[in-house]
Amino acid sequence: MRGGRIKRAAMAAATAFLAIHLWTGAPLIALWVGSKTSGKTVLSMQAVFVVVVVLAVLVFAMVMALAWLNESYNSLTGRPAGERRLRWLRSMNTQGQDESDRIGVSALEQIVMASVYIAVIALLVWFFFFARSPLPG
Repeated sequence: MRGGRIKRAAMAAATAFLAIHLWTGAPLIALWVGSKTSGKTVLSMQAVFVVVVVLAVLVFAMVMALAWLNESYNSLTGRPAGERRLRWLRSMNTQGQDESDRIGVSALEQIVMASVYIAVIALLVWFFFFARSPLPG
């Protein structure tokens, strides 16, 4: 029982790490790699292309790692695997309550949702309170 709690805590910590770095670490690493490949002080299309490709690869890898962590967490906790379709994508003529409605949201999914909320709130606070207008005057 104790080993299961430690594994779940480690998976939650890894999920929090990946979810935060999806918004912060991946763009910073992509910009750093792009700046190292350019070698110039002016912006070049090569540097932009490298930044876009590196960012796409990093985000894809992090999303796949988050999906793997979620599946591992679900199998560790005994949560049934199956199709989890969003409510707005479901057929309107289904009868009864779907199984995914009874299961609820896992702890890892809550961590990812919290990171999205925090990222959006931080963006809004920065935009409305700290960002200066780029227009002269």
